[in-house]
Amino acid sequence: MRLHILGICGTFMGGVAALARELGHEVEGSDANVYPPMSTQLEALGIRLMDGYAADHLKPAPDRVIVGNALSRGNPAVEYMLDARLHYVSGPQWLGETLLRDHDVLAVAGTHGKTTTTSLLAYLLDRAGMAPGFLIGGVPSNFGVSARLGGRDGIPNSASQTPFVIEADEYDTAFFDKRSKFVHYRPRIAILNNLEYDHADIFPDVAAIQRQFHHLVRTVPGNGRLIVNAHDENLAQVLAMGCWTPVETFGIGRGDWQARLLVDDGTAFEASHGSAVLGEIHWSMLGHHSVMNALAALAAASAAGVDPRALLPAFAGFESVKRRMELVGEAAGVHVYDDFAHHPTAIATTLAGLRAKVGGARILVGIEPRSNSMRLGAHVAGLAPSLADADAVVFLQRPHLSWDEHRVTDALHGRGSVAPSVDALLAALRTQARAGDHVVFMSNGGFENAPRRFVELLRAS
Repeated sequence: MRLHILGICGTFMGGVAALARELGHEVEGSDANVYPPMSTQLEALGIRLMDGYAADHLKPAPDRVIVGNALSRGNPAVEYMLDARLHYVSGPQWLGETLLRDHDVLAVAGTHGKTTTTSLLAYLLDRAGMAPGFLIGGVPSNFGVSARLGGRDGIPNSASQTPFVIEADEYDTAFFDKRSKFVHYRPRIAILNNLEYDHADIFPDVAAIQRQFHHLVRTVPGNGRLIVNAHDENLAQVLAMGCWTPVETFGIGRGDWQARLLVDDGTAFEASHGSAVLGEIHWSMLGHHSVMNALAALAAASAAGVDPRALLPAFAGFESVKRRMELVGEAAGVHVYDDFAHHPTAIATTLAGLRAKVGGARILVGIEPRSNSMRLGAHVAGLAPSLADADAVVFLQRPHLSWDEHRVTDALHGRGSVAPSVDALLAALRTQARAGDHVVFMSNGGFENAPRRFVELLRAS
């Protein structure tokens, strides 16, 4: 079958393309942002990429058009697709109907930590010899690819033998399907990591997100498992709407699966299940949020049939995901990190983990307020408090913001400033940085390659 994917260079749709190609389909696609690294990854798979959304890209008509959720009415390719009555489907629906329905699906949902937890769960199942398939909204360092069908020695297992781990996003599915993506996945095991207000462009309030999470809960079978954050009241309210699946909770000093911190930065902790102490976990991940991710993944792997005690040594080999507090370089005695955090809670927990590790060393932060919720001002009130562990913060001033960044920098009482461009932001951080500092760049976008440019700037000084 010849498939044309609109929005193919997004991380999710690029993963769909890779899986479709692995299934034997002829795959091509269009995107307005055809550039490395996704473009080179897809081209290496033999997938033809077309720049832009011209109607001619859909001629001759493909057997099916798979539509990404970044596409909307008014897009030339979308309008032609509709006028020509081409057979089209969303990425999540295609995935659910074509691949996931025949697999033992483990889904990871939550406002924060989805990508890291999905990567960790896939890694643990792989270390247990289960050779899982996966689709992850990032590139896990242990695998080097964002998606694969799974199976041993390159040969896919029968569907009933192959678990498939998927990052279950609550963002909407497509312009013609406003349900959350995860309702299409029908998991047997689902992790509910946390739930906070986000995606202000599509959700009016937390209650709207809770309804979508409850739609996911409704799809998990009675012989499955829900793995739920024991600290999260919003998730407790979701379960109170109705739950038909056994629930196991996890938390630090709370829940069915518990962690007892051995060091405050989260790099060592004792794990227990019920009254049984399983043993110690030692790894490189920082922060209490990382400990929570670990407990969730361990509980899900156990629900999939793996002995949790046998998995504890594997944590030491986990290498996380690119752009999740990724150390991109060290120069002039300064450590430089690239991080995806773009919500106050994620910013706060990430910086708290780094602070616990580095003690009194200075932490400098560069932030690009890029996410839809950030641009719309949904998180303004929480931004200054989330930066409590930063010694200095430079905000990138973007013209599309609906709020004045000085509302945040003024609340930082001398620790915050605003830069009109990435060049100016890098210059401001370079002026302040000195040996022993830790500089963190935070954005859910490309940030014009700011972290790596800063390393080069340090080296050139």
